This record gives sequence, C-alpha cells and structure tokens, in this order.
Amino acid sequence: MGPTSRAVRPRKSELFLDVLGSTATKREAKSYISRFRSEKPNNNQPSLRNARRPDVGVNLGNLYVPVRAIDQSPLFIQGQSRAQAPDEDFESLHIALVKIREPQSIDETTLQSVGLTLIQLNRLGMSSVVVVDCEPENQYQGSDLRRLATEQADRVAAAIEYHDAHGARRVDNVLQISGIATGLHSAAKVRSNIHIASRNLLLSPLRKGKIPVVAPVAFASASQTLVHVPADEAMLALTRGFTGLQSQISPDADPQAVAEGIASMQKAISLDRIILLDPLGGIPSSDNHHRSHVFINLEQEYDAIESELSRQIHLRNLGLLHDTLAILPPSSSGLLTTPEIAANSNQQKEDANPAPGVGTRRQRNPLIHNLLTDKPVFSSSLPSERVQQSSTMGRQQPALVPATFVKRGMPVSIIPDPKSGPWKPPSASNPSIQLSDPRIDLPRLIHLIEDSFNRKLDAPHYLSRLGNRIAGIIVAGEYEGGAILTWEPSHNSTMVPYLDKFAVLKRSQGAGGVADVVFKAMGYMEAPWEQLDDVLDGRGKGGA
Repeated sequence: MGPTSRAVRPRKSELFLDVLGSTATKREAKSYISRFRSEKPNNNQPSLRNARRPDVGVNLGNLYVPVRAIDQSPLFIQGQSRAQAPDEDFESLHIALVKIREPQSIDETTLQSVGLTLIQLNRLGMSSVVVVDCEPENQYQGSDLRRLATEQADRVAAAIEYHDAHGARRVDNVLQISGIATGLHSAAKVRSNIHIASRNLLLSPLRKGKIPVVAPVAFASASQTLVHVPADEAMLALTRGFTGLQSQISPDADPQAVAEGIASMQKAISLDRIILLDPLGGIPSSDNHHRSHVFINLEQEYDAIESELSRQIHLRNLGLLHDTLAILPPSSSGLLTTPEIAANSNQQKEDANPAPGVGTRRQRNPLIHNLLTDKPVFSSSLPSERVQQSSTMGRQQPALVPATFVKRGMPVSIIPDPKSGPWKPPSASNPSIQLSDPRIDLPRLIHLIEDSFNRKLDAPHYLSRLGNRIAGIIVAGEYEGGAILTWEPSHNSTMVPYLDKFAVLKRSQGAGGVADVVFKAMGYMEAPWEQLDDVLDGRGKGGA
C-alpha cells in the first residue's frame, strides 16, 4: 500500500552530486567511476533484466516495461571484476542488511529521507534488506509486539514507496523456527533454530529492484503459530541464509561437495554491509576524543570495548556486529549510525536556500560514503577539532558525527608494546629497538614497503639512515600494512614519534580497513595529540 501523495523521483544529476559530494578525494571519485559502471543489456542472453516489450499490435503504454531500478543501476564491484558465467541466470547480488531500531519513534519526514537513501544505495548497486526492531527498553509483550512490528514494516515500506511507487514491499513468512538448530559447527554463531524458510522469498523482490522489509515474526513449526522473535536473531538468521550457512549438513556428506555448494551460494549473493540505524547512534567511546568510536577493528578491540560499555543496547549493537561479521568475508563491514544522520543529506535539500553568494558544501551521507569508499566518513586518527572543522561546513552541525564503522579486521602488532608502558626516547638505559629484533620479520617488512611504493628499497642505506632512532614498528595482519616511526625533535626540541614509513600492500590499497587499522594503532601510543599531529604531518618525510 502506497501513500496518497508521492515525491518526485530525484534526477540522476542530484544523485551523482550526492555521490561526488560523499567522496573524500578526487581519487575516490575516480575509483567509484571505475568500479561502478552501467551494465548494458546483452541481447544474446534474454532474461528478466533485458526483457523487451512484446509487439502485439496495440499500445501497451507502461504496462510492460523492464524494471529501471535493475536495468539502469551501476554494478557494485569489489576487488577484481568477473565475467558472468554463461550458465548463470542472474548477476551476483550485492546486499546491505539494514536494521532500523524503534522505527515507531522516527517522524515521517526523517523516515522518508532514510527511504530515499536506501533507494540511492539501490541505484548505486547495493540492494537493501530491511529488518524492523520495535523492541523498546520497556518491552511490549506477545501479540502486541508482533502487531507493532508488522505495522512498522508497512510504514517503512511506505516511506520507501513515497519516492518510488514500486521500490519496496513487506515480505512475510520469511523466518521459521524449527525444533533443532541448523547450520555448521563453529565458534561463530552459525547454529540456531531460527532460519530462513526460503531464500527466494527475498531474492525474487531483490532481483526486481525492490527493497524487502521484514518484520521479525517467525512461524513456529511446533505450535503452528506466528511468534515474534528478537530482531537481532532475525538479522543473524538472514546473515546465515545469505551466506549458505544455515543448511542442515549430513554427517555423511562429502566435505568438498558441501564447500562447493556454500561457495556457489556465496558467489550468487554477496552480503557486503551490516547497517544498524539506532536512535542512540554509534558505539560510545571512553577516551573523550570522539563522542563515539569512529572505527572499530573487532579482531583487536572487541573485548576491551565490550568491557567499557554499560548500556544494554550498546552491548547488543556491538555483539550483533561482531556475530554477523564473524561469519562474513573479511571484506564485509558494518556501519552504526542514527536515522537522522542516514537521512541528513536528503533533508538538506528541503532546507531554506542560503543567502545569495553564500556557498555550502553538501554534507556527507555516511551510508553513501561508506558504499563508495568502504571507510568511515572521518579518519579515526583525526583530532576532534579537525573533525569539527570538517563537519560544520559553514552550517550549524553537531561537532562530531555519531557513526561507527566496523570491520572484522585483523590483529595488530605494536613493537614496543604500549601496554607495557609509553614509548620513550632512546637513552643509555633505554636503547632504541632495531629492525633485527626477533619480533620483526625484516624480509616481509621490506617486501611490504617495496610492494606499497612499487619500487626497490635500498635496504642497507635505509637501515643505516634509521640508525638508533627507531621509536616503534606497527604491523597489521600478516604484514598487509605497517608503519615505522622514528624519534625526531619537534618544534620545541622535545623528541616525538615521527612517521617515517607508512605502507599497505597494493592488493589492500583502496579497501577500507588496513590503513585505518594502522593509523588507529598509533592512537595507542601515550602521546599528546599535537605530537600525533607531527606523526600525521610526517607522511612526506618518509615518502609515504
């Protein structure tokens, strides 16, 4: 059911202004253009995507028209592009699984702007599946909560259809509760008695360019009734279903056949984003540097952040991101922000025009920015005053954006370990570390630098130049990224850690995560921010 009045569909030029305004640099804009290209219909392979109007001798008007949201959407390409196999009926779907908490507390204008953002993601190549979470802190009970969830699912679908008459639909009978847990044995949460009844219930509207909206209601096979289930459990069930991890596996099944079956499912569907829209915003940070964590490397930081949180909803959000990303590929990521922030760039269009001659930059929408760059809107290493300068853009805006970008991430090695004490300049009692330290794999470190800069490193000369001035080494993952910091005199002659080399393997460049992991690791050094400014300003010195 659609609303009585409907907004005019935004022009392509407006969408691309949003796209270019959401990118941080010209290089990222060029990267988007190279990764997102319109797919031309292949007339040699008829399908639903290139179906043509039948010639029956009468004017059918718009009765038989291919779905524009599919035909004209750019493709989302992550990593190397792959030619479609001849035997595939559909191209791979790239999906964002979105949970909206307490939609009943969101006003119509904001909800409609969130709907427009989801439509824009769809047109940019990222299809969305939306789950409504109507559980407030003072819980509703039983049938009341089930009825509320269904009503709000209809309301979210109507908010999307306000901008596109056929842009969304509520999908029922998606979830089922069986008597036994299904899935694979694993440390991750891939076994549960809540699962998807049929993936085609979701894939069918997705392939038609529609956004499925799901109420967390499941059919209980034991009681033959519909029951409300926790929205987080529904999110996990959808994650397992989209990754092919919910199927019952016979103990006698061929492991290779099982692996090939799961790989085939994952080839057809790529769950790239977990997006949580919560009135409380991002995961709160205790360091008073940012109002919320800008970037979280779960592999390194999950336990520490979990121990700092006291509010149950924040713990739930962090746990859901941890559990879903644990069963997704490392390239997948999560984003947690408020509905208002997810809607803000669209609401700005409705603001009064500024005074003549006064120009303002378009505020970045974190959902669109994250799709284009796979990075947070602001670097987690930026001091708060720089974030404030970037976020105000000549308007009255909150000093900091309450959005948290999350990756499963990778382990980080920091030598010397800052947990043992702050880094100190070398002295007779505290000699500088050497690259010959057994904790450092020097050949792999040299390969990392050479691969990153695409040129041979004069290792003897470089080691000689470093001498006894090495402050520390940061290594991300299996030498996928790293930094070398040296002791240098600052403007007031005190010795500070200075960034000498910053390197990321070419295959990991441009993808969010590795560079952010390394830069955030610098924050673990107990040094004032003005000294870390020196570290950031030192990129040119080391040739990074």
